[in-house]
Amino acid sequence: MAKPSVNIFWFRRDLRLDDNRGLQAALRAERPVLPLFIFDRNILDRLESRVDRRVVLIHRWVEELSTALREYGSSLLVEHGTPLEVFNRLVEHFDIGAVYTNRDYEPYARQRDQQVADFLHEHGIGFYTFKDQCIFEEQEILKPDGTPYTVYTPYSKAWRAKLSAADYAECSIDPYCTNFWKTSPFLLPSLEQIGFHDVPVELAPLDLSEETLRRYKQQRDYPALDATSHASVYLRFGKVSVRALVRRALELDADAWLGELIWREFFMMILANFPHVVERSFHPAYDAIVWRNDENDFRRWCEGRTGYPLVDAGMRQLNATGHLHNRVRMVVASFLTKDLLIDWRWGEAYFAEKLLDYELSSNNGNWQWAAGTGCDAAPYFRIFNPLLQQEKFDPHGDYIRRWIPELGTPDYPPPIVEHTTAKERAVAAYRHALIATGKILR
Repeated sequence: MAKPSVNIFWFRRDLRLDDNRGLQAALRAERPVLPLFIFDRNILDRLESRVDRRVVLIHRWVEELSTALREYGSSLLVEHGTPLEVFNRLVEHFDIGAVYTNRDYEPYARQRDQQVADFLHEHGIGFYTFKDQCIFEEQEILKPDGTPYTVYTPYSKAWRAKLSAADYAECSIDPYCTNFWKTSPFLLPSLEQIGFHDVPVELAPLDLSEETLRRYKQQRDYPALDATSHASVYLRFGKVSVRALVRRALELDADAWLGELIWREFFMMILANFPHVVERSFHPAYDAIVWRNDENDFRRWCEGRTGYPLVDAGMRQLNATGHLHNRVRMVVASFLTKDLLIDWRWGEAYFAEKLLDYELSSNNGNWQWAAGTGCDAAPYFRIFNPLLQQEKFDPHGDYIRRWIPELGTPDYPPPIVEHTTAKERAVAAYRHALIATGKILR
């Protein structure tokens, strides 16, 4: 019996049908398209907890995607295994002309895609990838001398200067949607079948309203206000395309909000061009810092029991929901690295475990920014005062009281450190590292 003749579109960080470049390219080809999603064991097996909100959220959105495909008489094939195991099975059951997918830029993703491309090539199957996750890739925005930017502001100016309507044009599948492979619904493996447990996931709706985006610059730093778009988690998993967000920002002239999208691409570019940042500081001199790395202090930071209310409220919000307001992310990161003098990699790993919108490039870039070790970092001697940050951005204590009901009672702990003393200690440690590596003179 002849095997069905198909092309495959492999969904990864693009869990949508609309405005999807790789999917459109697949549907425009001659063979019918079999949609595929893989719960990748290479990723899932590294997760320490079997209760992970992100896996629950992905499972929910994969189910929604499968339902949407039924409107076209098709279905989403959902597999659990390593990509090589899955494609090894698929070539036994299908006559595959080509596999289409959108590019991913993280180190594991690049390695995975190269292995899959090599495997498919051995079987005479094409492997085609497309730019969909970003507006500009790492070699598209370069300095006049051909090297990558390492400072945000000139990168942002170059990004904006290069942007044209073609870069953010919508990519519709409507003219080609009859080319999905027609099949009865595939069974979707349950969370338990892929080794995880179901838990509630609170997710604010994506808010691209004119009111929210226009007031973003004025209100984004106040965690008690619901004044952000909540776009990060939707963008992280591709429920919305970055082109749709850029179109909306330009339509409303929401320049500050557009700047956040550019920051995301800046950090993606840094990771792609300087992959050493995954393990080490962007500036090698900062790898000479002698961190205190007190495990008890780290535990109290994780639990939100440092005695600094804004820090503790943020950590409790993160632990309870998987969300954390951007201003508070900076405050808690500065406190860990400067006040407690704990290695930024400890905090980065904790965020990677907890954040619903975790993205390696942004998480790494922002932690190195807060620690002062990154490419575009605040100078090491500029250290957030968590009490002043609280007075400025939560002046009435609305955010803090939401997460610390015992504030003002004996149940709330005293400050774990005295900020001025801790700041002096941090400056001395950083300065010593820079002197030792010859980056500053005595």
